Order: sequence, then C-alpha cells, then structure tokens
Amino acid sequence: MEHMGIWVAVIIIVFVLGSILGLRVNPREKALGILRDKARKIGLHPRLIAAPEWTQIPKATETRASMVAYYSVLLPDARLALMRARIKDNKLELVQGDEKFKDYPIALKGIYAIDMQANCVGVYWDEHEDLHATQLEEMKTYLTSLAQL
Repeated sequence: MEHMGIWVAVIIIVFVLGSILGLRVNPREKALGILRDKARKIGLHPRLIAAPEWTQIPKATETRASMVAYYSVLLPDARLALMRARIKDNKLELVQGDEKFKDYPIALKGIYAIDMQANCVGVYWDEHEDLHATQLEEMKTYLTSLAQL
C-alpha cells in the first residue's frame, strides 16, 4: 500500500505525456496542408473526392471508392466540351471527348486522370508524389493550355 501513491503518480504522468505526444502534427499531414495552401494561393482549387469509375483508380475496398486529390482551375469565360482522359505512358488516353486530346503528352508526376467540362479543367493526382509543391505552377499552366487547344 505504501507504493500505491507512486503508481498513481506514474500512471497520471504517462497519461499526460501520451496526450501531449498525441497532439503532435504528423509531418506528412503538415506537408499536405502546406501543399494545398500553396495551390490555393496560385489559383488551383484542391479538394478530396471519391475517385470516379472512369479513372480506374483502385477502390479502397470492394464497396468503397478511394479518395483522390482533385486540383482544378476555373476559367470564367471558357465554354469547354466534356473531355475525360486517363494517363498512360505519360500521354492522355482518351475516355470521352475530342480526338485532338488523344496521345497528348503530359510531363507531370503522379497524375491519374484529367477531366474538362464547362469552365473547369481538373486533374486527379497522387499528392504524395510532390509534397514539396514543385510542380503546382507547371500543373496550372498545363491545365490552362489544355483548355486552349
């Protein structure tokens, strides 16, 4: 019984330290937050969405779609036709849309697919391929040029 107070104090200290260490920000999550902030500042609109079937991104489970990053550029004056393309061998593999996009080259890393509709061009991609935001400007330029074809 005389050591009961010591054990209670040790348990309390361990609990408090565990709570404090649990509050630490995961470095990967912090990098993703910074990446998304940089994207917003340059005019890209990042969001996480369920991967559409046509992208053929593997599902998280048999019944649940994977979440994928979708970064888009809004072009207020554009009137774009629907275009959907997957990336295969660093080229666009057209799923739907104008044939002029077929086999159009793309040099960005981690891209799964691209879609274009109305006044928006967007890219489905793996953010973990570029946690340091080295290709955001290039991505915006590519999407804008794709809309002008």
